[in-house]
Amino acid sequence: MKKLLLSSLAFLVASTMFAQSKGPAWLQDAVFYQIYPSSYMDSTGDGIGDLKGIESRLDYIKSLGVNALWLNPVFESGWFDGGYDVIDFYKIDPRFGTNTDMVELVNAAHKRGIKVCLDLVAGHTSSKSPWFKESASCDVNGRYADYYIWTDEISESDKAAIEARRKSPNPESSTLGQYVEANAKRAKYYLKNFYECQPALNYGYAHPDPAHKWEQPVTAPSPQAVRREIRNIMAFWFDKGIDGFRVDMASSLVKNDPGKKEVMKLWREMRQWKDKNYPECVLISEWANPPQAIPGGFNIDFMIHFGVPGYGSLFFEPGTPWGKAWPGQKLSYEHCYFDKAGKGGIKEFVDNFTKSYTKTHDLGYIAIPSANHDYQRPNIGTRNSIDQLKVAMTFFLTMPGVPFIYYGDEIGMKYQMNLPNKEGSNERAGTRTPMQWTPGATAGFSTCQPAQLYLPVDTQNGLLTVATQEKDPNSMLSFTKKLIALRHATPALDNEGDWALVSDVNRPYPMVYKRTLGTQSVYIALNPSGKAVTAKVAGITATRVLITTGKASCKSGNFKLAPCSAIVVEAEK
Repeated sequence: MKKLLLSSLAFLVASTMFAQSKGPAWLQDAVFYQIYPSSYMDSTGDGIGDLKGIESRLDYIKSLGVNALWLNPVFESGWFDGGYDVIDFYKIDPRFGTNTDMVELVNAAHKRGIKVCLDLVAGHTSSKSPWFKESASCDVNGRYADYYIWTDEISESDKAAIEARRKSPNPESSTLGQYVEANAKRAKYYLKNFYECQPALNYGYAHPDPAHKWEQPVTAPSPQAVRREIRNIMAFWFDKGIDGFRVDMASSLVKNDPGKKEVMKLWREMRQWKDKNYPECVLISEWANPPQAIPGGFNIDFMIHFGVPGYGSLFFEPGTPWGKAWPGQKLSYEHCYFDKAGKGGIKEFVDNFTKSYTKTHDLGYIAIPSANHDYQRPNIGTRNSIDQLKVAMTFFLTMPGVPFIYYGDEIGMKYQMNLPNKEGSNERAGTRTPMQWTPGATAGFSTCQPAQLYLPVDTQNGLLTVATQEKDPNSMLSFTKKLIALRHATPALDNEGDWALVSDVNRPYPMVYKRTLGTQSVYIALNPSGKAVTAKVAGITATRVLITTGKASCKSGNFKLAPCSAIVVEAEK
Protein backbone atom coordinates (compact mmCIF):
# COMPACT_ATOMS: atom_id res chain seq x y z
CA MET A 1 0.00 0.00 0.00
CA LYS A 2 2.81 2.37 0.95
CA LYS A 3 4.61 1.52 -2.29
CA LEU A 4 1.45 2.23 -4.27
CA LEU A 5 0.98 5.55 -2.46
CA LEU A 6 4.54 6.59 -3.17
CA SER A 7 4.14 5.60 -6.80
CA SER A 8 0.95 7.64 -7.10
CA LEU A 9 2.64 10.61 -5.43
CA ALA A 10 5.56 10.39 -7.85
CA PHE A 11 3.14 10.38 -10.79
CA LEU A 12 1.33 13.40 -9.39
CA VAL A 13 4.56 15.30 -8.96
CA ALA A 14 5.68 14.41 -12.49
CA SER A 15 2.31 15.46 -13.91
CA THR A 16 2.53 18.78 -12.10
CA MET A 17 6.03 19.36 -13.39
CA PHE A 18 4.96 18.80 -16.98
CA ALA A 19 1.69 20.70 -16.79
CA GLN A 20 1.71 23.63 -19.20
CA SER A 21 0.12 26.95 -18.36
CA LYS A 22 -0.62 29.65 -20.93
CA GLY A 23 2.12 31.78 -19.43
CA PRO A 24 2.61 34.84 -17.22
CA ALA A 25 -0.41 36.99 -16.46
CA TRP A 26 0.83 39.89 -18.60
CA LEU A 27 0.16 37.87 -21.76
CA GLN A 28 -3.58 38.03 -21.11
CA ASP A 29 -3.61 41.70 -22.10
CA ALA A 30 -0.53 41.87 -24.32
CA VAL A 31 -0.53 43.75 -27.62
CA PHE A 32 2.81 43.44 -29.43
CA TYR A 33 4.51 45.89 -31.76
CA GLN A 34 7.15 44.41 -34.06
CA ILE A 35 10.14 46.54 -35.01
CA TYR A 36 12.72 45.90 -37.72
CA PRO A 37 15.57 47.78 -35.97
CA SER A 38 17.47 48.84 -39.11
CA SER A 39 14.36 50.69 -40.28
CA TYR A 40 12.72 52.23 -37.22
CA MET A 41 14.71 55.28 -36.10
CA ASP A 42 18.27 56.42 -36.83
CA SER A 43 19.89 58.35 -33.97
CA THR A 44 23.35 58.72 -35.56
CA GLY A 45 22.60 59.99 -39.07
CA ASP A 46 24.14 57.01 -40.89
CA GLY A 47 20.86 56.00 -42.57
CA ILE A 48 20.40 52.85 -40.47
CA GLY A 49 18.17 52.54 -37.41
CA ASP A 50 19.58 51.71 -33.98
CA LEU A 51 18.69 51.02 -30.35
CA LYS A 52 18.98 54.63 -29.22
CA GLY A 53 16.61 55.51 -32.04
CA ILE A 54 14.05 53.02 -30.75
CA GLU A 55 14.49 54.33 -27.21
CA SER A 56 13.78 57.87 -28.43
CA ARG A 57 10.41 56.72 -29.77
CA LEU A 58 9.18 54.79 -26.73
CA ASP A 59 6.67 57.50 -25.79
CA TYR A 60 5.12 57.21 -29.23
CA ILE A 61 5.03 53.42 -28.90
CA LYS A 62 3.34 53.74 -25.50
CA SER A 63 0.80 56.18 -26.99
CA LEU A 64 -0.36 53.43 -29.35
CA GLY A 65 -1.53 51.36 -26.39
CA VAL A 66 0.84 48.47 -27.13
CA ASN A 67 2.63 46.98 -24.15
CA ALA A 68 5.20 44.63 -25.66
CA LEU A 69 7.89 44.82 -28.34
CA TRP A 70 9.43 42.20 -30.59
CA LEU A 71 12.71 43.32 -32.14
CA ASN A 72 14.08 41.54 -35.18
CA PRO A 73 17.71 40.31 -34.79
CA VAL A 74 20.04 42.71 -33.04
CA PHE A 75 23.00 40.39 -32.41
CA GLU A 76 26.31 40.72 -34.25
CA SER A 77 25.70 39.51 -37.79
CA GLY A 78 27.27 39.00 -41.18
CA TRP A 79 24.25 40.85 -42.63
CA PHE A 80 23.74 38.49 -45.53
CA ASP A 81 20.23 37.67 -44.33
CA GLY A 82 18.94 40.73 -42.51
CA GLY A 83 20.59 39.80 -39.21
CA TYR A 84 19.48 36.16 -39.29
CA ASP A 85 23.08 35.07 -39.90
CA VAL A 86 24.36 35.54 -36.36
CA ILE A 87 28.06 35.77 -35.56
CA ASP A 88 27.83 36.32 -31.79
CA PHE A 89 24.64 35.74 -29.79
CA TYR A 90 26.10 37.44 -26.73
CA LYS A 91 26.87 40.77 -28.41
CA ILE A 92 24.69 43.54 -29.89
CA ASP A 93 25.73 44.35 -33.44
CA PRO A 94 27.75 47.61 -33.54
CA ARG A 95 25.36 49.08 -36.13
CA PHE A 96 22.70 49.13 -33.39
CA GLY A 97 24.89 50.05 -30.43
CA THR A 98 26.18 48.08 -27.46
CA ASN A 99 24.97 45.63 -24.85
CA THR A 100 24.67 48.59 -22.50
CA ASP A 101 22.41 50.36 -25.02
CA MET A 102 20.16 47.30 -25.02
CA VAL A 103 19.95 47.28 -21.22
CA GLU A 104 19.13 50.99 -21.23
CA LEU A 105 16.42 50.45 -23.86
CA VAL A 106 14.88 47.65 -21.82
CA ASN A 107 14.94 49.71 -18.63
CA ALA A 108 13.35 52.70 -20.38
CA ALA A 109 10.67 50.45 -21.89
CA HIS A 110 9.92 48.83 -18.54
CA LYS A 111 9.44 52.25 -16.95
CA ARG A 112 6.65 52.76 -19.50
CA GLY A 113 5.08 49.36 -18.88
CA ILE A 114 6.43 47.88 -22.11
CA LYS A 115 7.97 44.39 -22.32
CA VAL A 116 10.85 43.72 -24.74
CA CYS A 117 11.38 40.44 -26.61
CA LEU A 118 14.25 39.63 -28.97
CA ASP A 119 14.63 37.40 -32.00
CA LEU A 120 16.54 34.17 -31.35
CA VAL A 121 17.95 32.33 -34.35
CA ALA A 122 18.25 28.93 -32.72
CA GLY A 123 18.72 26.73 -35.79
CA HIS A 124 21.92 28.10 -37.30
CA THR A 125 24.71 30.64 -37.11
CA SER A 126 26.63 32.65 -39.65
CA SER A 127 29.51 30.89 -41.36
CA LYS A 128 31.53 33.82 -39.94
CA SER A 129 30.77 32.71 -36.37
CA PRO A 130 33.85 31.79 -34.29
CA TRP A 131 32.03 28.55 -33.43
CA PHE A 132 31.82 27.59 -37.09
CA LYS A 133 35.34 28.72 -37.93
CA GLU A 134 36.74 26.61 -35.11
CA SER A 135 34.51 23.70 -36.09
CA ALA A 136 35.65 23.87 -39.73
CA SER A 137 39.35 24.11 -38.90
CA CYS A 138 39.60 21.53 -36.15
CA ASP A 139 39.62 17.76 -35.95
CA VAL A 140 36.75 15.70 -34.58
CA ASN A 141 37.85 16.30 -30.98
CA GLY A 142 37.56 20.10 -30.87
CA ARG A 143 34.99 21.76 -28.59
CA TYR A 144 32.88 23.02 -31.48
CA ALA A 145 33.70 20.19 -33.89
CA ASP A 146 30.20 18.76 -33.75
CA TYR A 147 28.24 21.93 -33.07
CA TYR A 148 27.49 21.58 -36.77
CA ILE A 149 26.75 18.63 -39.05
CA TRP A 150 29.72 17.60 -41.17
CA THR A 151 30.22 14.75 -43.61
CA ASP A 152 32.61 13.61 -46.33
CA GLU A 153 29.86 11.63 -48.02
CA ILE A 154 26.61 12.85 -49.56
CA SER A 155 24.24 11.29 -52.07
CA GLU A 156 24.32 11.89 -55.81
CA SER A 157 21.04 13.80 -55.53
CA ASP A 158 22.59 16.08 -52.90
CA LYS A 159 25.58 16.66 -55.20
CA ALA A 160 23.17 17.50 -58.02
CA ALA A 161 21.41 20.03 -55.77
CA ILE A 162 24.77 21.72 -55.04
CA GLU A 163 25.47 21.91 -58.78
CA ALA A 164 21.98 23.34 -59.46
CA ARG A 165 22.56 25.97 -56.79
CA ARG A 166 25.90 26.90 -58.37
CA LYS A 167 24.17 27.44 -61.73
CA SER A 168 21.39 29.61 -60.26
CA PRO A 169 21.55 33.39 -60.93
CA ASN A 170 22.54 34.14 -57.34
CA PRO A 171 24.01 30.97 -55.79
CA GLU A 172 24.71 32.41 -52.34
CA SER A 173 21.07 33.52 -52.01
CA SER A 174 19.67 30.22 -53.23
CA THR A 175 18.00 27.86 -50.77
CA LEU A 176 18.36 24.82 -53.06
CA GLY A 177 19.75 21.66 -51.50
CA GLN A 178 20.82 20.60 -48.02
CA TYR A 179 24.61 20.67 -48.12
CA VAL A 180 27.40 23.13 -48.85
CA GLU A 181 30.77 22.07 -50.23
CA ALA A 182 33.37 23.58 -47.90
CA ASN A 183 36.41 21.31 -48.28
CA ALA A 184 37.27 22.16 -44.68
CA LYS A 185 39.70 20.36 -42.41
CA ARG A 186 36.74 19.02 -40.43
CA ALA A 187 35.04 17.50 -43.48
CA LYS A 188 34.13 18.19 -47.08
CA TYR A 189 30.45 19.18 -46.62
CA TYR A 190 28.28 20.82 -43.99
CA LEU A 191 24.50 20.92 -43.62
CA LYS A 192 22.92 24.35 -44.09
CA ASN A 193 19.67 25.57 -42.59
CA PHE A 194 18.67 28.16 -45.24
CA TYR A 195 21.36 30.00 -47.22
CA GLU A 196 24.92 28.72 -47.74
CA CYS A 197 26.23 31.12 -45.11
CA GLN A 198 23.86 29.66 -42.46
CA PRO A 199 25.27 26.31 -41.29
CA ALA A 200 22.77 24.28 -39.27
CA LEU A 201 23.47 23.80 -35.59
CA ASN A 202 23.55 20.15 -34.56
CA TYR A 203 20.54 19.18 -32.45
CA GLY A 204 20.81 15.61 -33.67
CA TYR A 205 18.54 13.36 -35.71
CA ALA A 206 15.29 11.90 -34.47
CA HIS A 207 15.98 8.76 -36.53
CA PRO A 208 19.69 8.56 -37.38
CA ASP A 209 20.55 6.45 -40.41
CA PRO A 210 23.10 3.81 -39.26
CA ALA A 211 24.76 4.12 -42.67
CA HIS A 212 25.35 7.84 -42.08
CA LYS A 213 27.93 8.08 -39.33
CA TRP A 214 27.53 11.86 -39.11
CA GLU A 215 23.88 11.61 -38.09
CA GLN A 216 24.01 11.75 -34.29
CA PRO A 217 21.04 10.96 -32.04
CA VAL A 218 19.48 13.81 -30.08
CA THR A 219 20.97 12.34 -26.89
CA ALA A 220 24.56 12.51 -28.14
CA PRO A 221 26.98 14.83 -26.30
CA SER A 222 27.22 17.52 -29.01
CA PRO A 223 23.46 17.94 -29.63
CA GLN A 224 23.05 18.21 -25.87
CA ALA A 225 25.87 20.77 -25.71
CA VAL A 226 24.10 22.87 -28.35
CA ARG A 227 20.91 22.79 -26.26
CA ARG A 228 22.85 24.01 -23.23
CA GLU A 229 24.38 26.79 -25.34
CA ILE A 230 20.93 28.02 -26.39
CA ARG A 231 19.78 27.99 -22.77
CA ASN A 232 22.90 29.96 -21.83
CA ILE A 233 22.14 32.54 -24.52
CA MET A 234 18.58 32.97 -23.28
CA ALA A 235 19.71 33.18 -19.64
CA PHE A 236 22.34 35.80 -20.57
CA TRP A 237 19.69 38.13 -21.97
CA PHE A 238 16.96 37.24 -19.47
CA ASP A 239 19.39 38.31 -16.75
CA LYS A 240 19.71 41.68 -18.52
CA GLY A 241 15.96 42.24 -18.39
CA ILE A 242 14.77 40.79 -21.70
CA ASP A 243 11.19 39.50 -21.38
CA GLY A 244 11.18 36.75 -23.98
CA PHE A 245 12.28 35.44 -27.35
CA ARG A 246 10.63 34.94 -30.70
CA VAL A 247 12.39 31.85 -32.03
CA ASP A 248 13.15 31.86 -35.74
CA MET A 249 12.43 28.63 -37.66
CA ALA A 250 11.64 26.97 -34.35
CA SER A 251 10.61 23.63 -35.87
CA SER A 252 13.78 23.21 -37.95
CA LEU A 253 16.20 22.15 -35.22
CA VAL A 254 16.04 18.34 -35.03
CA LYS A 255 16.59 16.63 -38.38
CA ASN A 256 14.70 13.65 -39.82
CA ASP A 257 11.90 14.28 -37.35
CA PRO A 258 8.55 13.30 -38.89
CA GLY A 259 5.66 14.76 -36.95
CA LYS A 260 8.16 17.05 -35.14
CA LYS A 261 8.01 14.83 -32.06
CA GLU A 262 11.63 15.30 -31.01
CA VAL A 263 11.71 19.03 -31.61
CA MET A 264 8.52 19.31 -29.54
CA LYS A 265 10.28 17.43 -26.72
CA LEU A 266 13.24 19.80 -27.06
CA TRP A 267 11.12 22.91 -26.68
CA ARG A 268 9.12 21.43 -23.81
CA GLU A 269 12.42 20.95 -22.01
CA MET A 270 13.34 24.57 -22.77
CA ARG A 271 9.93 25.73 -21.54
CA GLN A 272 10.23 23.79 -18.29
CA TRP A 273 13.66 25.29 -17.72
CA LYS A 274 12.38 28.79 -18.50
CA ASP A 275 9.29 28.46 -16.31
CA LYS A 276 11.43 27.32 -13.38
CA ASN A 277 14.07 30.02 -13.71
CA TYR A 278 12.35 32.89 -15.56
CA PRO A 279 8.59 32.41 -15.07
CA GLU A 280 7.67 35.95 -16.22
CA CYS A 281 9.41 35.54 -19.56
CA VAL A 282 7.84 34.08 -22.70
CA LEU A 283 8.70 31.94 -25.71
CA ILE A 284 7.18 32.81 -29.09
CA SER A 285 7.67 30.52 -32.07
CA GLU A 286 7.97 30.95 -35.77
CA TRP A 287 6.50 27.51 -36.36
CA ALA A 288 3.20 28.42 -38.02
CA ASN A 289 1.58 25.28 -36.71
CA PRO A 290 -0.02 26.09 -33.34
CA PRO A 291 -1.26 22.51 -32.68
CA GLN A 292 2.41 21.45 -32.65
CA ALA A 293 4.17 24.55 -31.37
CA ILE A 294 1.97 25.40 -28.40
CA PRO A 295 1.75 21.88 -26.90
CA GLY A 296 5.46 21.77 -27.73
CA GLY A 297 6.11 24.43 -25.11
CA PHE A 298 5.61 27.82 -26.71
CA ASN A 299 3.42 30.51 -25.18
CA ILE A 300 2.55 31.91 -28.62
CA ASP A 301 2.68 30.68 -32.20
CA PHE A 302 1.78 32.52 -35.38
CA MET A 303 -0.76 31.79 -38.07
CA ILE A 304 0.99 33.39 -41.02
CA HIS A 305 2.01 32.86 -44.65
CA PHE A 306 3.23 29.27 -44.30
CA GLY A 307 2.31 26.28 -42.16
CA VAL A 308 -1.38 26.00 -41.28
CA PRO A 309 -3.20 27.43 -44.33
CA GLY A 310 -5.58 30.37 -44.16
CA TYR A 311 -3.72 33.63 -43.74
CA GLY A 312 -2.89 33.91 -47.44
CA SER A 313 -6.51 33.37 -48.50
CA LEU A 314 -7.42 36.42 -46.41
CA PHE A 315 -4.69 38.87 -47.42
CA PHE A 316 -2.55 37.75 -50.38
CA GLU A 317 -4.31 38.68 -53.61
CA PRO A 318 -3.00 36.77 -56.66
CA GLY A 319 -0.63 38.99 -58.58
CA THR A 320 1.03 40.37 -55.46
CA PRO A 321 4.42 38.93 -54.44
CA TRP A 322 3.03 36.54 -51.81
CA GLY A 323 -0.13 35.86 -53.79
CA LYS A 324 1.83 33.35 -55.83
CA ALA A 325 2.04 29.62 -55.32
CA TRP A 326 5.16 28.16 -53.73
CA PRO A 327 7.23 26.06 -56.17
CA GLY A 328 5.34 22.87 -56.95
CA GLN A 329 2.16 24.12 -55.28
CA LYS A 330 -1.16 25.54 -56.48
CA LEU A 331 -3.00 28.37 -54.76
CA SER A 332 -6.02 27.15 -52.85
CA TYR A 333 -7.99 30.30 -53.68
CA GLU A 334 -8.62 32.59 -56.64
CA HIS A 335 -9.11 35.86 -54.73
CA CYS A 336 -8.23 36.95 -51.20
CA TYR A 337 -10.99 37.91 -48.79
CA PHE A 338 -9.75 41.37 -47.76
CA ASP A 339 -9.87 42.77 -51.27
CA LYS A 340 -12.34 45.35 -52.52
CA ALA A 341 -13.48 43.06 -55.35
CA GLY A 342 -15.40 41.01 -52.79
CA LYS A 343 -14.71 37.68 -54.50
CA GLY A 344 -12.83 35.93 -51.71
CA GLY A 345 -13.85 33.36 -49.13
CA ILE A 346 -13.28 32.66 -45.45
CA LYS A 347 -13.80 28.90 -45.27
CA GLU A 348 -10.14 27.89 -45.50
CA PHE A 349 -9.17 30.34 -42.77
CA VAL A 350 -12.15 29.64 -40.50
CA ASP A 351 -11.79 25.85 -40.74
CA ASN A 352 -8.07 25.85 -40.01
CA PHE A 353 -8.14 28.59 -37.40
CA THR A 354 -11.02 26.92 -35.55
CA LYS A 355 -9.18 23.58 -35.43
CA SER A 356 -5.98 25.22 -34.19
CA TYR A 357 -7.81 27.43 -31.69
CA THR A 358 -9.79 24.50 -30.25
CA LYS A 359 -6.64 22.41 -29.76
CA THR A 360 -4.54 25.15 -28.15
CA HIS A 361 -6.90 27.58 -26.38
CA ASP A 362 -6.10 26.25 -22.91
CA LEU A 363 -2.35 25.96 -23.50
CA GLY A 364 -1.28 29.17 -25.22
CA TYR A 365 -2.10 31.84 -27.76
CA ILE A 366 -2.36 32.08 -31.54
CA ALA A 367 -1.11 35.32 -33.07
CA ILE A 368 -2.43 36.69 -36.37
CA PRO A 369 -0.06 39.58 -37.16
CA SER A 370 -0.88 42.54 -39.38
CA ALA A 371 2.30 41.68 -41.31
CA ASN A 372 5.94 40.97 -40.54
CA HIS A 373 9.43 41.38 -41.98
CA ASP A 374 9.02 38.31 -44.21
CA TYR A 375 5.90 39.14 -46.21
CA GLN A 376 3.91 42.00 -47.67
CA ARG A 377 2.02 44.65 -45.72
CA PRO A 378 -1.80 45.06 -45.88
CA ASN A 379 -1.34 48.22 -48.03
CA ILE A 380 -0.58 46.58 -51.36
CA GLY A 381 -2.09 46.29 -54.80
CA THR A 382 -5.76 47.21 -54.88
CA ARG A 383 -6.00 47.26 -51.07
CA ASN A 384 -4.53 50.71 -50.70
CA SER A 385 -7.10 53.06 -49.19
CA ILE A 386 -7.39 53.99 -45.54
CA ASP A 387 -10.99 52.76 -45.35
CA GLN A 388 -9.90 49.30 -46.54
CA LEU A 389 -6.98 49.21 -44.13
CA LYS A 390 -9.21 50.16 -41.19
CA VAL A 391 -11.41 47.11 -41.86
CA ALA A 392 -8.33 44.87 -41.91
CA MET A 393 -7.01 46.42 -38.67
CA THR A 394 -10.42 45.81 -37.05
CA PHE A 395 -9.91 42.13 -37.79
CA PHE A 396 -6.36 42.02 -36.44
CA LEU A 397 -7.32 43.74 -33.19
CA THR A 398 -10.58 41.90 -32.44
CA MET A 399 -9.51 38.31 -33.02
CA PRO A 400 -8.52 36.12 -30.05
CA GLY A 401 -4.93 35.38 -29.11
CA VAL A 402 -2.14 37.94 -28.90
CA PRO A 403 -2.15 40.71 -31.56
CA PHE A 404 1.09 41.69 -33.31
CA ILE A 405 1.17 45.00 -35.19
CA TYR A 406 4.06 45.37 -37.60
CA TYR A 407 5.67 48.83 -37.34
CA GLY A 408 4.13 51.29 -39.78
CA ASP A 409 0.91 49.33 -40.29
CA GLU A 410 -0.69 51.63 -37.73
CA ILE A 411 -0.31 54.44 -40.30
CA GLY A 412 -0.98 52.27 -43.35
CA MET A 413 2.56 52.25 -44.73
CA LYS A 414 2.83 50.82 -48.25
CA TYR A 415 4.57 47.67 -49.33
CA GLN A 416 6.96 49.11 -51.90
CA MET A 417 7.20 46.99 -55.04
CA ASN A 418 10.35 46.10 -56.96
CA LEU A 419 12.96 47.37 -54.51
CA PRO A 420 16.53 46.10 -54.91
CA ASN A 421 17.81 43.29 -52.73
CA LYS A 422 19.12 44.61 -49.40
CA GLU A 423 21.04 42.28 -47.07
CA GLY A 424 19.27 39.19 -48.38
CA SER A 425 15.83 40.77 -48.36
CA ASN A 426 14.93 39.94 -51.97
CA GLU A 427 11.17 40.69 -52.31
CA ARG A 428 11.02 41.29 -48.57
CA ALA A 429 12.73 44.67 -49.00
CA GLY A 430 9.37 46.29 -49.71
CA THR A 431 8.16 45.54 -46.22
CA ARG A 432 11.37 46.59 -44.42
CA THR A 433 11.41 50.27 -45.43
CA PRO A 434 12.06 53.07 -42.88
CA MET A 435 9.34 54.15 -40.48
CA GLN A 436 7.70 57.35 -41.71
CA TRP A 437 7.55 59.94 -38.97
CA THR A 438 7.22 63.25 -40.82
CA PRO A 439 6.79 64.52 -44.38
CA GLY A 440 10.07 65.02 -46.22
CA ALA A 441 12.76 63.22 -48.17
CA THR A 442 13.84 60.98 -45.27
CA ALA A 443 10.46 60.95 -43.48
CA GLY A 444 12.02 61.98 -40.16
CA PHE A 445 13.73 58.58 -39.91
CA SER A 446 17.25 59.97 -40.28
CA THR A 447 19.21 63.19 -40.74
CA CYS A 448 21.20 61.54 -43.54
CA GLN A 449 20.95 62.36 -47.23
CA PRO A 450 18.09 60.48 -48.99
CA ALA A 451 20.58 58.38 -50.97
CA GLN A 452 22.03 57.08 -47.67
CA LEU A 453 18.72 55.65 -46.40
CA TYR A 454 18.68 51.97 -45.55
CA LEU A 455 15.76 51.65 -47.97
CA PRO A 456 13.60 54.35 -49.63
CA VAL A 457 10.47 55.91 -48.15
CA ASP A 458 7.09 56.57 -49.79
CA THR A 459 4.95 58.85 -47.63
CA GLN A 460 2.29 59.45 -50.30
CA ASN A 461 2.95 63.19 -50.17
CA GLY A 462 3.18 63.18 -46.39
CA LEU A 463 -0.17 61.43 -45.79
CA LEU A 464 1.38 58.21 -44.55
CA THR A 465 3.33 59.75 -41.68
CA VAL A 466 2.87 59.90 -37.93
CA ALA A 467 3.01 63.70 -37.83
CA THR A 468 0.17 64.12 -40.33
CA GLN A 469 -2.04 61.42 -38.90
CA GLU A 470 -1.67 62.51 -35.29
CA LYS A 471 -3.51 65.71 -36.25
CA ASP A 472 -6.40 63.86 -37.91
CA PRO A 473 -9.01 62.18 -35.69
CA ASN A 474 -10.15 60.11 -38.68
CA SER A 475 -6.70 58.84 -39.63
CA MET A 476 -5.51 55.27 -39.68
CA LEU A 477 -3.31 56.02 -36.67
CA SER A 478 -6.19 57.46 -34.63
CA PHE A 479 -8.41 54.49 -35.49
CA THR A 480 -5.70 51.98 -34.55
CA LYS A 481 -5.22 53.67 -31.16
CA LYS A 482 -8.98 53.56 -30.54
CA LEU A 483 -9.10 49.86 -31.42
CA ILE A 484 -6.23 49.01 -29.07
CA ALA A 485 -7.82 51.02 -26.25
CA LEU A 486 -11.12 49.23 -26.88
CA ARG A 487 -9.42 45.84 -26.75
CA HIS A 488 -7.80 46.66 -23.40
CA ALA A 489 -11.09 48.01 -21.98
CA THR A 490 -13.36 45.20 -23.17
CA PRO A 491 -12.82 41.79 -21.48
CA ALA A 492 -14.48 39.78 -24.26
CA LEU A 493 -12.13 41.35 -26.83
CA ASP A 494 -9.02 40.65 -24.79
CA ASN A 495 -6.67 37.75 -25.44
CA GLU A 496 -8.67 35.30 -23.31
CA GLY A 497 -12.12 35.80 -24.83
CA ASP A 498 -13.73 32.89 -26.68
CA TRP A 499 -14.39 33.02 -30.42
CA ALA A 500 -16.97 31.66 -32.81
CA LEU A 501 -18.07 32.49 -36.36
CA VAL A 502 -21.80 33.35 -36.33
CA SER A 503 -22.31 34.24 -39.99
CA ASP A 504 -22.60 31.77 -42.88
CA VAL A 505 -19.13 30.54 -43.81
CA ASN A 506 -20.35 30.03 -47.38
CA ARG A 507 -21.70 33.60 -47.58
CA PRO A 508 -18.49 35.38 -46.63
CA TYR A 509 -19.53 39.03 -46.88
CA PRO A 510 -19.94 40.18 -44.19
CA MET A 511 -17.88 38.05 -41.84
CA VAL A 512 -19.48 38.16 -38.39
CA TYR A 513 -17.93 36.56 -35.34
CA LYS A 514 -18.61 36.56 -31.62
CA ARG A 515 -16.21 37.11 -28.74
CA THR A 516 -17.34 36.13 -25.24
CA LEU A 517 -15.91 36.21 -21.75
CA GLY A 518 -18.08 35.56 -18.73
CA THR A 519 -21.41 37.29 -19.31
CA GLN A 520 -20.10 39.72 -21.91
CA SER A 521 -20.71 39.10 -25.63
CA VAL A 522 -19.26 41.24 -28.40
CA TYR A 523 -20.02 40.87 -32.12
CA ILE A 524 -17.70 42.00 -34.90
CA ALA A 525 -18.93 42.41 -38.49
CA LEU A 526 -16.48 43.05 -41.34
CA ASN A 527 -17.12 44.05 -44.92
CA PRO A 528 -13.87 44.62 -46.82
CA SER A 529 -15.67 44.49 -50.18
CA GLY A 530 -16.77 47.39 -52.36
CA LYS A 531 -20.42 46.35 -52.13
CA ALA A 532 -23.04 46.97 -49.43
CA VAL A 533 -23.91 43.75 -47.56
CA THR A 534 -26.20 42.55 -44.79
CA ALA A 535 -26.40 39.66 -42.33
CA LYS A 536 -28.96 38.45 -39.80
CA VAL A 537 -27.61 36.94 -36.57
CA ALA A 538 -30.15 35.21 -34.35
CA GLY A 539 -30.23 35.72 -30.61
CA ILE A 540 -29.23 39.40 -30.58
CA THR A 541 -31.74 41.92 -29.28
CA ALA A 542 -30.40 45.24 -28.09
CA THR A 543 -26.78 46.21 -28.77
CA ARG A 544 -24.39 48.99 -27.89
CA VAL A 545 -22.01 50.21 -30.60
CA LEU A 546 -18.39 50.14 -29.44
CA ILE A 547 -16.66 51.30 -32.64
CA THR A 548 -17.28 51.60 -36.36
CA THR A 549 -15.42 52.42 -39.51
CA GLY A 550 -17.37 53.46 -42.56
CA LYS A 551 -21.15 53.30 -42.49
CA ALA A 552 -22.30 50.28 -40.52
CA SER A 553 -25.17 49.52 -38.17
CA CYS A 554 -26.74 46.73 -36.15
CA LYS A 555 -30.38 46.60 -35.03
CA SER A 556 -31.88 43.50 -33.42
CA GLY A 557 -29.22 41.29 -34.96
CA ASN A 558 -29.56 42.85 -38.43
CA PHE A 559 -26.16 44.00 -39.59
CA LYS A 560 -25.99 46.51 -42.45
CA LEU A 561 -22.57 47.39 -43.78
CA ALA A 562 -21.68 49.84 -46.53
CA PRO A 563 -18.63 49.18 -48.74
CA CYS A 564 -15.37 48.90 -46.77
CA SER A 565 -16.92 49.13 -43.33
CA ALA A 566 -16.87 47.34 -39.99
CA ILE A 567 -18.73 47.50 -36.71
CA VAL A 568 -18.13 46.18 -33.20
CA VAL A 569 -21.15 45.94 -30.88
CA GLU A 570 -21.76 44.64 -27.39
CA ALA A 571 -24.93 42.67 -26.82
CA GLU A 572 -26.85 44.19 -23.93
CA LYS A 573 -27.55 41.85 -21.03
